[in-house]
Amino acid sequence: MTGREGEELAADGLTGSKKAPTRRSRAVAAKRNTIMAAALEFFSLYGLHGTSLDKVAERADVSKTNLLYYFPSKEELYVAVLKDLLDIWLEPLKALSPEQQPMEAIKQYIYLKLCVSRDHPQASRLFCLEMLQGAPLLKQVLSTHLKVLVDEKSDIIRGWVQAGHIAPIEPLHLLFILWATTQHYADFGVQIEAISGQTLGDEAFFEQAVANLQHIITQGIRPQG
Repeated sequence: MTGREGEELAADGLTGSKKAPTRRSRAVAAKRNTIMAAALEFFSLYGLHGTSLDKVAERADVSKTNLLYYFPSKEELYVAVLKDLLDIWLEPLKALSPEQQPMEAIKQYIYLKLCVSRDHPQASRLFCLEMLQGAPLLKQVLSTHLKVLVDEKSDIIRGWVQAGHIAPIEPLHLLFILWATTQHYADFGVQIEAISGQTLGDEAFFEQAVANLQHIITQGIRPQG
């Protein structure tokens, strides 16, 4: 949140309180979301340095001056978009809980991750692009917030292993495989469509992808003997 946004929200009595959002604060949030959605289109195609704020402002139907009121620099806008998509990307992982039956939990995680790849392909591609560039603007978030969450969920998977519910595997490698397979459908969507003639937007192909990944991965981690 920028200083100016904080001032606006404070003026509406929103900071430090649980008051319901006012019309003004809702308008501020809506404008931010419109700008971030427009920015995502360009960032996912051209990255930070190849994106023009003039083009983003034009796509969001705001003046560049108005855009800079909400996001004082292109870097701040880029980081805001990245953090927003990271929340989307991590939502399925947050849902993983020790109370779940392991195989059903993994199947559900695969389904939810493929939903993200289907519904937010641009977000997945931008995240991939940021990783390929060494995550210069997101490294701190990855090494703190993401690591804490992954450590927590790895402990859950490790508990399943110790209880004999799944094969003896290293949780991190399972998560890496899950990320790689599900996000492939977004990050390499052009390749998939060129080969198969289909995308996750095709219901039958989506269901086929879900069923096959669920079968392949759960069979691989099923206890032997």
